[in-house]
Amino acid sequence: MRINMRNPENSDFSILTLDDDPIMTATIQTYFQNAGYMVDAENDPHVAIERIRGGNYDILLLDFFMPSMFGDAVVREVRKFNKDIFIILLTGHKSMAPPIRTIRDLDIHGYYEKSDKFDQLEILVESSLKSIRQIRTIRKNYIEMTMAIRKMVDAKDANTKDHSERVAYFGYRLAQEMGKPEDFCERIRLAGLFHDIGKIAVPDDILLSESKFTDAQYEVMKKHPEKGYEILSTFSAFMEIAPIVKYHHEKYDGTGYPEGIKGEEIPEESRIITIVDSFDAMTSKRRYRDGELSVEHAMKELLEGKDFQFDAFIVDCFAKMLENKPEYLEEEIGEYYK
Repeated sequence: MRINMRNPENSDFSILTLDDDPIMTATIQTYFQNAGYMVDAENDPHVAIERIRGGNYDILLLDFFMPSMFGDAVVREVRKFNKDIFIILLTGHKSMAPPIRTIRDLDIHGYYEKSDKFDQLEILVESSLKSIRQIRTIRKNYIEMTMAIRKMVDAKDANTKDHSERVAYFGYRLAQEMGKPEDFCERIRLAGLFHDIGKIAVPDDILLSESKFTDAQYEVMKKHPEKGYEILSTFSAFMEIAPIVKYHHEKYDGTGYPEGIKGEEIPEESRIITIVDSFDAMTSKRRYRDGELSVEHAMKELLEGKDFQFDAFIVDCFAKMLENKPEYLEEEIGEYYK
């Protein structure tokens, strides 16, 4: 039998144990708390789903056979909004476990046949932790790489930093306003941060010009979306957002660049970035323009550009978001667009 000893490193991980039997959840909770884990217990599957939605659990220890809701149904609900949590099924008998295909389809990481000893369950939890640690390391490296690329862009043009952060933030909020899932919203945020990365390839005498571009300079500047696509495509982590960046200067009527695609041929993420990018450009100070436009004036320009430059539905969503000024936007709008 394994010796259940408290490991201080385990305190970085949280477990939710769900079983309709309070004795079982209390026993599991005590066992893993003694090993140093943060453990919560729940006996109602519906409540457990909401706790996962609002919490930050790494592992779910889930009883499969519960009269009010079977374990596979719980997993299906959880997987609608959380793809990351590791799930281990607990069964009274191995014959009652769901078929292997279901386990694979629902991304369940293992199952444990209940007994009065938790050695095997502890091994399954430890195996899950190894994977979670690897994922955390990969995400840490991803964030560090993202910051390194951001600093490279900022070194080229200091004005890019604040603009890109605003485009990322308000693009993310707009996607939320449209009811998009979290992975979609996150793509918008990341694409917003890097939508101008291609400007690294623009010569300083053009990029930092104090006056409006000449036709020749504008032709050079127009290449930055494609350059951004080329740069981001070299990183596997950014492949998904590379097309968004490439098409963020396309127009809804097909008169944009680099390819002149139109309507729904343009990725929806790009259509969102285009609107927020244009709005911020109008409401921000630029070297080649005296002052900035008011929020009202900029919004008027967007509304007039519906179905020509911009996707009308997305413009209306953005207008609604600014008009209603949800609580989470009040401070940011006041700070960025006074």
